[in-house]
Amino acid sequence: MRKIFITVALAAVLPLPAMGLAQQYPVKPIRLIVPFAPGGGVDFIARLVGQRLGEALGQPIIVENRPGAGSAIGTEAALRAAPDGYTLLEISPSYVINPSLRPPKFDPLNDYTPIALIGKGPFVVVAHPSLPARDAKQLIALARLRPGEILYGTSGQGTIVHLSTELLLYMARVKMTPVHYKGGGPALIDVMAGHVQLVCSPPQTGLPHVKAGRVRAIGMTSAQRIPTEPGIPALAETVPGYEATNWHAMIGPKGIPPSVVERISAEVRRIVSTKDIEGTLHTSGVFPGGGGSPEAVYALIRKDYEQWRKVVIQAGIKPE
Repeated sequence: MRKIFITVALAAVLPLPAMGLAQQYPVKPIRLIVPFAPGGGVDFIARLVGQRLGEALGQPIIVENRPGAGSAIGTEAALRAAPDGYTLLEISPSYVINPSLRPPKFDPLNDYTPIALIGKGPFVVVAHPSLPARDAKQLIALARLRPGEILYGTSGQGTIVHLSTELLLYMARVKMTPVHYKGGGPALIDVMAGHVQLVCSPPQTGLPHVKAGRVRAIGMTSAQRIPTEPGIPALAETVPGYEATNWHAMIGPKGIPPSVVERISAEVRRIVSTKDIEGTLHTSGVFPGGGGSPEAVYALIRKDYEQWRKVVIQAGIKPE
């Protein structure tokens, strides 16, 4: 009887197996680091999904904005945290772009745990109505006739908007001149004013101006036409193989227990598939990644890291 008592007592104090960790987790609030200032697209989606995730897990998700160094400050803080599932990180393409511009203090391909792909969406290339090009084919032909004369706006040097345009120019073998702004909003305003001829814009900001006639839609940066805007061709229809997407994913420090990863991942995938969250994401130009498993995040990070690294080298892009 004494041996039985000792065995039961030890079982009560020894750590639970990995399967039990997911059932226990979480027992305290969870920190979700956003490596950008409040108010931007990444912050909005992190708070939207974070609130629902906290409700599902039974613990509050505390969003912590840690901007600076092109998102490197917040990213480094998150990836150095304990791998216990209580520090998560919201990432976007800057995670795979910045290492080619500024050598990081972490390995972006290995020093993390992939969790869930929240969603991704294309940009729409919009042009001032005075530009004599109505589609990608005419735009490329015009750029060949006037190399370097067409000005395109960016949301900043080395941003996804900048690199998406440079990828198109490289694949089409044409040259245009970038004009860098501090954000996509000022760049779009200058396109409408005619100071620059075109810009890659998030659909939620660019399409209202297309419908109002202030700018013209040249094409979407997705591989295929998107269901919500079937009348706007994909640039890949003219430049085969072209694709540039803006995406949002959740990762954590390297070494989070698999059972905890699966718990968080399953909840995030369920949340972004609900009708109200899906609708909100659509209005933000993001198509939910309901099938965005940890494996999908891992594959996306590796693919985009290599793609944008090549663009940075080919275009000779330097950090601001």
